[in-house]
Amino acid sequence: MLSLEQLTELLSQNRVAASARVKEFSIGGKKIAFNSQPAIMGVVNLSADSWYRESVCLSAESAVQRGKVLTAQGAQIIDVGAESTLAHAVRVGNAAQKSKLIPVIKELRAAKIPVSVETYSPAVTRASLKAGASVLNLTGTAGSKEIFKLVAEHDAAVIICFVAGKNVREVGDFDLSADPIPMLRDFFARQIELAQKCGVEKILLDPGLGFYYRNLQDSAVRVRHQMNIFLNTFRLRELGFPICHALPHAFEFFGEEVRCAEPFFAVLAALGKTDLFRTHEVPRLKAVLDTLKLV
Repeated sequence: MLSLEQLTELLSQNRVAASARVKEFSIGGKKIAFNSQPAIMGVVNLSADSWYRESVCLSAESAVQRGKVLTAQGAQIIDVGAESTLAHAVRVGNAAQKSKLIPVIKELRAAKIPVSVETYSPAVTRASLKAGASVLNLTGTAGSKEIFKLVAEHDAAVIICFVAGKNVREVGDFDLSADPIPMLRDFFARQIELAQKCGVEKILLDPGLGFYYRNLQDSAVRVRHQMNIFLNTFRLRELGFPICHALPHAFEFFGEEVRCAEPFFAVLAALGKTDLFRTHEVPRLKAVLDTLKLV
């Protein structure tokens, strides 16, 4: 059971990191003040394989409508993706991804809504940024230099996700043998250096929560790992850039109340000083963050 004593010890061992501030910047023409107010990223899934059924939109019209609704509910950014990260999901080729993504990106940008695109493909990245995407949610490591140059050319932001492999569909095992933060810090430091050399100025860091790793399929092991990452997130803010988290579901524990899972994990993520929350449950999450501001 998580205790006040554990939180107190974590803070006492990392007081310098707890006071770290991160870079703030504009996304899609909107300034995000990460140090004073965390932001929310709503999710629109264009893949029928995505498990979170409420977020799945199988037409451009329904995707644009969901994006507009999520924005009205409190999301500052809408994240769209055309390929599920689930291991059993069908791979989607570049042409098919682009055909789904581009109309949605253009319509949302016409409505002045900042759009993030989740992909690890340089071709999909190029087309999405050209169509008006403001953020690349980069879920791979292969071809990073080419992708970072594309991001810089469009003055976009990039979310650098930790991935133990070429991409989220081709991963090895996650190292659970030690404190993960030093390993994550080293990975992000290398990626930040490369991104900056390529001209990228707007960077967010996503530690990744491991639902696609083979050795994190046991629900108790995975959720314990996720809680540990959430609470230790503030230690990564010493790198100087905001931290993004995709909130998990823990279906095995929440069952029929699975839509309450992301708001629950948001409390832990907020305690760890998360700067950008990626969620399928925007109104619930906004209520949680608004309530926490009262303390």
